[in-house]
Amino acid sequence: MLPMRRESPYPMVPIDEARQIIAAHAAPLGVEQISSLTADGRVLAEDVYADADMPEVPKASVDGYALRSADGAAERRVLAELIAGGRQHIALDAGTAARIMTGAPVPPGADAVIMVEQTEEQDGILKVQRAVGPGDNVHTVGQDIGRGELVLPRGTVLGAAEVGLLATVGRTRIAVYRQPVVAVLATGDEVHEPDALPEEGGIRDSNRYALLAAVREAGCEAISLGIARDDEAVQRAAILAGLEQADVLLTSGGVSMGTRDLIKPLLAELGTVHFGRIAFKPGKPTTFATVGGKLVFGLPGYPVSSLVSFEVVVRPALRRMQGDASPERLRVRVLLRDPIKAPPDRPEYQRTIVAWEEGRLVARSTGSQSSSRLLSLRGANALLVVPADGRTHAPGEELEALLTGVLRS
Repeated sequence: MLPMRRESPYPMVPIDEARQIIAAHAAPLGVEQISSLTADGRVLAEDVYADADMPEVPKASVDGYALRSADGAAERRVLAELIAGGRQHIALDAGTAARIMTGAPVPPGADAVIMVEQTEEQDGILKVQRAVGPGDNVHTVGQDIGRGELVLPRGTVLGAAEVGLLATVGRTRIAVYRQPVVAVLATGDEVHEPDALPEEGGIRDSNRYALLAAVREAGCEAISLGIARDDEAVQRAAILAGLEQADVLLTSGGVSMGTRDLIKPLLAELGTVHFGRIAFKPGKPTTFATVGGKLVFGLPGYPVSSLVSFEVVVRPALRRMQGDASPERLRVRVLLRDPIKAPPDRPEYQRTIVAWEEGRLVARSTGSQSSSRLLSLRGANALLVVPADGRTHAPGEELEALLTGVLRS
């Protein structure tokens, strides 16, 4: 039998230092040109400027009548009807008006639009219920966007509104950062596919599929490398195969102190291990290495530890590699609804449900915080950052939370 190690060769680094080490290696990937019309979820790699004023001419902002404000409340003769996209050319003189629909260009001579609800028209004669002032209900040139204005800066994550803006300024092709390809490898003789009936002592592989989903949610392309049994040659080959296909490799399991925990020695052999332990819970044995310039994260085998470690240290790196100008999750102060026991030695990221109640953000625990209890993540939309002060934080106290999902109400 192989001897058991009693001490780790890797010092425990503080969580903030670990994140800084990773950030120093997580540079944006290359740039590619894609269609802006289907670019939602991607990160812009260029500044986008407006190519024209919007609107380019004065336009009606309501349905009604274009008229001259100087005519006051006098009756007017209606000359025509103007519609958005129409090409009818007229000019208004004193005592005249034109029907106008929202978005239609305001004709020369007119300087205001009155809402249809404030008028009466009979036999081509318009009566107004009140006088209007110059510019009333008129979108002026460049009111929405000015020619040459910065519309979207580099690093913007593109959503529905941003795709609409790109279409508005005529940009159908744009530069975006490449999405990282992330390979995920499960390890362990005891690990089986979810559709298998595990042998005695075996477990179904939840980690790999949870991590693959988390990778996709983070905006990356995910590749499954399957399960590598606890054999040095098998795991070395799997690591090298993953690095050939991907920009980032995630492994699950095999990073603790057991005789079959092979990931750290293999990463030290193949590249550089930057840290092998982090002073936080859950996920102390989380490991970060680079091999041939590519990032490798050795995540713990416990399901909760694996996903929490991904959320706290891996996801920000993946967002940085996509050029995201704001790669970190939002942190907020929350009011505790449950007593929270703090560890004495390491800060802990406890699973919690954050919701709005009476104008405050409040946090409720998801129950037992065991590293193996995946149920503690069910419904959780935040990680409560519990300081290592060893005391019980009472309901009504405030702590910081890392938002990972949609707020409840």
